[in-house]
Amino acid sequence: MKTIDKYILKQFAPLFLIGLVLFVLLLQLIDLFANLWRYLAYDASVFDIARVAFFYLPKCVSYSLPIALLFAAAYTFGDLYARNELIIVFATGIPLKRLALSLFILGGVLSLASFHFEDQIVIKSSKIKKELSRTLLHQQRSSNESDVVVKASEGKLVYSVDYYNDIEKSLNGLAVVERTENGTFKRFIQARKARWVDGAWTLENGLEYRFFNGQLINEKYEKNKEFTERPETFRRNSMEVEELKAKDAAAFINDLGSAGLPVAGALADYYKRYAFAATPFVVLVLSVAVGGRFRKNVLLMSLLASLVASVIYYVCQMITMMMAKLGYFPPIVGAWAPAALFVLCGTVLIATART
Repeated sequence: MKTIDKYILKQFAPLFLIGLVLFVLLLQLIDLFANLWRYLAYDASVFDIARVAFFYLPKCVSYSLPIALLFAAAYTFGDLYARNELIIVFATGIPLKRLALSLFILGGVLSLASFHFEDQIVIKSSKIKKELSRTLLHQQRSSNESDVVVKASEGKLVYSVDYYNDIEKSLNGLAVVERTENGTFKRFIQARKARWVDGAWTLENGLEYRFFNGQLINEKYEKNKEFTERPETFRRNSMEVEELKAKDAAAFINDLGSAGLPVAGALADYYKRYAFAATPFVVLVLSVAVGGRFRKNVLLMSLLASLVASVIYYVCQMITMMMAKLGYFPPIVGAWAPAALFVLCGTVLIATART
């Protein structure tokens, strides 16, 4: 690593750490004061509140990382410009993109680390934090579902359930329509109740209807382990991709598609995880380009630019994600469009920067 790269990183690192701590503290205070009156109303102890804050910490770090990077890089280059330290550097013919190469590499490394940090730590800690908050605030969350319709086996089986009980792992008011390869009716099975036993549904007082010699007949259904659609399928609508690891999220989306349920929203959230992981690299490209525009009030302008750019980025992502879930954009476009747009803007600003 050349001396200039070491110097840039030496200027950048303290600002990044200070910014990260500042933004994490800000997010923690926002969450605390938003729920403080509820904690007091239910006599939550200081220890319990501290546990909630502790498990919320990884999520705060995940959210604060891009903003801290944006602030630190913008301030670093703005300060160097304001002190005229880069005149000699540019006079030697070193372009801005080469000067910021060490930060771009750092952004790539942090993007990879951010994905694994989110997948391995943030998801688990966020789930614990939500459960603790619900317990302290006496909020109940049920995984039971009513009026569930699920397609399985590539549409050959269609389940209709009046009520799914997640605690008992039972289906009440079950009706199953089985179709042939070409989609014609094969048989109809109904049961008052079905229970999940040893990896399959056991039907109680089941009846089977089918055509025989042109006549509709019915007989008692006594087969076992014929229907193996997992219980989680009947409560999939209450699950969120953001609460699943990448591998589990991919399996979940595959299950949705196999069951004939809409997958656009889940796919958009799945792609968003990868797009969000790339945010450190995106913001560093933008901040390097923006930082050189400040010659006065560098600290204030860098902080303001960081907040404004972050708000614009997240608002753009929210809009494109909403459009993707509504079907106006492909899911991958809805997730990656803001990142691509900001990288393009940063690249243009770097290319046109005066050096």
